[in-house]
Amino acid sequence: MKLRTALLLLSVLSAPALQARQAPLPAISDTQFRSHIQTLASDAMEGRAPGSAGEKLAIAYLEQQFRALGLKPGNPDGSYLQAVPLRHRIPATRLSYHIGGKEQTLKPLDDYVLASTGPSRKASIKASELVFAGYGAVAPEYGWDDFKDVDVRGKTVILLINDPPLDDQKLFRGKAMTYYGRWTYKYEIARRKGAAAVLIVHEDGPAGYPYEVVRSSFGSEQFSLKRTGDDPDAPEVPGWIRLDAAKAMFGAAGMDFAALKQQALSKDFRPVSLKGTASFEVDNQERMLDSHNVVGLIEGSDPQLKKEYVIYSAHWDHLGKDGSKIYRGALDNASGVAALLEIARAFRAQPAPKRSVLFLATTAEERGLLGAKYYAAHPLYPLKDTVADINIDGINAWGRTAAIEHVTSGHSSIDSLLEKYARLQGRSVAPDSRPELGSFYRADQLEFARVGVPVLYTKARSGYLDKPEGYAEKVVNHYYTQDYHKASDDYRADWDFSGGLQDVQLLFQVGYDLAGGSPRPVWHAASEFRPK
Repeated sequence: MKLRTALLLLSVLSAPALQARQAPLPAISDTQFRSHIQTLASDAMEGRAPGSAGEKLAIAYLEQQFRALGLKPGNPDGSYLQAVPLRHRIPATRLSYHIGGKEQTLKPLDDYVLASTGPSRKASIKASELVFAGYGAVAPEYGWDDFKDVDVRGKTVILLINDPPLDDQKLFRGKAMTYYGRWTYKYEIARRKGAAAVLIVHEDGPAGYPYEVVRSSFGSEQFSLKRTGDDPDAPEVPGWIRLDAAKAMFGAAGMDFAALKQQALSKDFRPVSLKGTASFEVDNQERMLDSHNVVGLIEGSDPQLKKEYVIYSAHWDHLGKDGSKIYRGALDNASGVAALLEIARAFRAQPAPKRSVLFLATTAEERGLLGAKYYAAHPLYPLKDTVADINIDGINAWGRTAAIEHVTSGHSSIDSLLEKYARLQGRSVAPDSRPELGSFYRADQLEFARVGVPVLYTKARSGYLDKPEGYAEKVVNHYYTQDYHKASDDYRADWDFSGGLQDVQLLFQVGYDLAGGSPRPVWHAASEFRPK
């Protein structure tokens, strides 16, 4: 009888259960989680803009929390901070174009947003030829070149948002966005081609958010990493133009925007001159400042493996204030920072893992992933010893889901770990439900992937349990169209984090497994980030 009982017990403690014990399921406190969000998204934090009074309060709160959790200072200099030198500019701009003998001056912010990237406070471009270059993609692996042999040096290039939304999965992954569709790529390729300026045509549908997000994110103030020379990744004047203003510009040239956009879906497309010129003036108020990444450390227990690091990252910053309007960034990304803190709490409740774990709260994500970009260029611990980055940006606030969406699916062997622990939750792993938005290329994990560190980034915005048909589209679309990067992204007591906290538990389990000494993740051969 005792033997039968022992065998029954052994069958209950099967391989999955034993694996679950290896990576325990922590009890994440809904109360504590909400408290972090409320504090970080409070009016006192003033929207957590880099270099503001809100930054001082936010990083002080994070230092306090890291210290209370028993995390060691993550900077080898003995502090919790990594200074990130930034250049802050408030631009006054003018954009006009001359087509068909007529000059048209556009309205700043309402029609367009401009920046200047050079070391000088001012930028001036006179009578630069206007050229439409489709999506601006130069992708040899797809046999695609939107520029062909057309010389655009000194010209103003107009580009469509995203990459070509094709049904053919062999070209740009079909309708899923690739890095060729990211606005940073469009700036980079315009710079490499020698363009003086670039204007990306904003369209709400392909972007996944309205033009007002561009205006609030880049219009009133702009940040870049501090540098002394020209920006190697952007032309002198990069910017965005509103769809209606772009259509009017094309119409002035006697051209149909929709027809040219359709032509740009072909490999045979060639750049088209609008037979006119554009002139730009940018005059910046400028200051240099140090913003900060906040870094906490759990040192590994294994004499050798503790020299390797698993990173959890989440950006603490948001858009700050605009007059009396506060962009509080409750979901984006006070919720991600709350998850970071609760995962750290879960780690501290366990014996120290074999590998070290770094908790990295980054700055200036909203300004172009700048805090992560700076860390990737100036790592506190060698990148060759960095096992993975698990990035957290926005937590599901609308209930439980049957699956976790894997934004970084197909890139590394982290896939199998996520699937393993999702199964133990009784859930599955699903592909990104909105691949056309290119979420991989819009959050901090991108900067780690670009320097060779395998990454994990998840979402939960589909397949809600016990909800009516169309619920996912209703709540997710409402957030992106009504709250994302707006003052209305505020804390709400009726948010349902039951699914979001399940996601947090899952991310803890994956990281705990990696920190516990499981094999280092490797890139899949098909990933664009694999070692060349």
